[in-house]
Amino acid sequence: MRAVTLFWASLHLMLIGCTTTPTHYEFASPVVEKYETLVATGYAVIDVQPADHPAQKRLMAIRAAKLDAYRGLAEQVYGQYLDASTTVAEMVVTSDSFRSKVEGVIYGATLVSISPRAANTYEVTLSLDKALVQDLRALYVQSSSAVRRG
Repeated sequence: MRAVTLFWASLHLMLIGCTTTPTHYEFASPVVEKYETLVATGYAVIDVQPADHPAQKRLMAIRAAKLDAYRGLAEQVYGQYLDASTTVAEMVVTSDSFRSKVEGVIYGATLVSISPRAANTYEVTLSLDKALVQDLRALYVQSSSAVRRG
């Protein structure tokens, strides 16, 4: 009886050892492919804008919020580059810093809305059709390789 149990246990372990991990995961599709359009929202405070007249400050805040929304679209299309550094001395963290950077080309974005939020902030929402994403990535690769060659 012990020999039969040992045989089945050995056979079971051999068969388990022959299984492979699938290389394609259906649940691991990129975020960009899940939606028809990408949407990003940017914000800017009116009072901190460097202008003399209130109307100029509002226009500059709208422009800053729009640029913030473009940055959000670029993050979704290209991702972010993160640079982190931590210094430990005598098992104590003495310095911990990080920087993030996003770089890319965005064109074809649609202005969805410009809205005042609260008394001192503007919100700008942009959308980008998913069909343009591959074109944007190809354009960015092409332009960055041309810069390296030139």
